[in-house]
Amino acid sequence: MHELLIQGGIPLRGTVKVKGSKNASLPIIAASLLTSEPVIIEDVPDLLDVRDMLAVIKSLGSEVQYNAIDEIIHISTHSLEPLEPSRHKVQKMRASFLVLGPLLARFGQASISLPGGCAIGSRPVDLHLKGLTAMGVKFTVSGGLIEGKTNRLQGARIYLDYPSVGATENIMMAGTLARGTTVIENAASEPEIVDLAGFLNSMGARISGAGTKTIRIEGVKELGDTRYAVIPDRIEAGTLLLCAAVTGGDVTVTNVLPDHLRPLLAKLRETGISAEEVDYSAIRVIGSSKTRGVDLKTLPYPGFPTDLQPQFMVLLALSNGTSLVTETVFENRFMHVDGLRRMNANIQIEGNRAVIQGSSKLSGAPVKASDLRAAAALVLAGLAAEGTTVISSVDYLWRGYSCFEERLRKLGARLERFYPENREQVEA
Repeated sequence: MHELLIQGGIPLRGTVKVKGSKNASLPIIAASLLTSEPVIIEDVPDLLDVRDMLAVIKSLGSEVQYNAIDEIIHISTHSLEPLEPSRHKVQKMRASFLVLGPLLARFGQASISLPGGCAIGSRPVDLHLKGLTAMGVKFTVSGGLIEGKTNRLQGARIYLDYPSVGATENIMMAGTLARGTTVIENAASEPEIVDLAGFLNSMGARISGAGTKTIRIEGVKELGDTRYAVIPDRIEAGTLLLCAAVTGGDVTVTNVLPDHLRPLLAKLRETGISAEEVDYSAIRVIGSSKTRGVDLKTLPYPGFPTDLQPQFMVLLALSNGTSLVTETVFENRFMHVDGLRRMNANIQIEGNRAVIQGSSKLSGAPVKASDLRAAAALVLAGLAAEGTTVISSVDYLWRGYSCFEERLRKLGARLERFYPENREQVEA
């Protein structure tokens, strides 16, 4: 894996554009399996997770052309077969499990291994299976392989014990071709759910209520072709805004949907950071050396997103006073804390809570990333810290942030990616 060397203490300044949403792109790519007609998806960022998802659908017989420069994907599934997708790719990424619903809807059968991904929690798939079972699927699980069969999916009323994003997406996709009506109660309401529904409806699906706690899907016989653009990535946008906040910089982030960032903007302002909407698609953040600690609790949307909790903790570690962060979504979402402690952050973990005693500065140090958002948090800490920070296992970062170093450099950051054996040459 690569390492990332960061010379910290430089306020970032300038304008940066947000890429398309990773968490919207992945289910939309999976949903392309529902139609035999050609699909074009725009604004898809060049990420490791996107590449892996494309490899998954190619292993099923899909024809894929990806122009990474223009960020456009052409997908044709007329030769698709209900094969078991690549185990190697599925076990690398949790979102690969989203091909299950489309395959069952189109072919009445599917086989897939249990998925992998960042080690931030168990994230069980039982809610996916419970919902699809209610629609008439019979599952067997053996040796880490899940096999499902049905004559044809039947619409059902499904209550999710937890508003799981993945389960909502899998059931929603399956319901598009099911006989009758499917109703998902206590559904996830994230913007990525709304975007997936928009994509499916553009192919001829009949979905209403996406973005609310109750989603209704009227099954149709078939879906057609479409050309669709993915929404901007709210987590990347939040990460970039926090880059300005922790470095005391002045950054305008464009191609954003401010409504998707309300929880973050509210908390930034609570700390004393200036966060203003420049227009309908841009936000400007001006850092401050006198931020104050706040309490934070992660929740499903529209609450504060768990995917921004590690990055926000960097700001709290630099703020005056005591902050309390409560993590309610993933049980292992504090894996970045060890790295922050090495950089002089005063953080204590008590179960699902972190108590942060704020400090005026962080110090550069060698640290190791454990997952995607932990890597992002350590980058922010490195940008804010005095001295040099070297982050190992930083390849996690490119699962969710496209061209990240290049865009940070344009804002004034000093950072360099390298292989460990070339460290001396880079440091020189």
